[in-house]
Amino acid sequence: MLKKQYIKSRKVSKITFEIPKDELPEGLDTQSVHLVGDFNDWDPAATPMKKLKNGTFKVTMELEPGREYHFRYLVDGEFWCNEWHADGYAPSGFGAENCIVNTPTE
Repeated sequence: MLKKQYIKSRKVSKITFEIPKDELPEGLDTQSVHLVGDFNDWDPAATPMKKLKNGTFKVTMELEPGREYHFRYLVDGEFWCNEWHADGYAPSGFGAENCIVNTPTE
């Protein structure tokens, strides 16, 4: 799930990325999820997500407003997952699709 907020005083878009436990690979005792995208140069270690008590993983980032960003979730350094509430999808060039988030400007 994506939650978006424009912070007028700082001119940034605050985006919360969440992946619920039921959207993670079945039968896997997930230990880590990282948010990977063009905002962090697709670095698989740059943006770890926090595991909540209910098994959801969550992270909030401040991104430039009025932009389109491509991203995916990397589970346990091995499994790629998509955001089913993304603003859109685009071919990744690796046989899968990247998720798209459009950042608000107001």
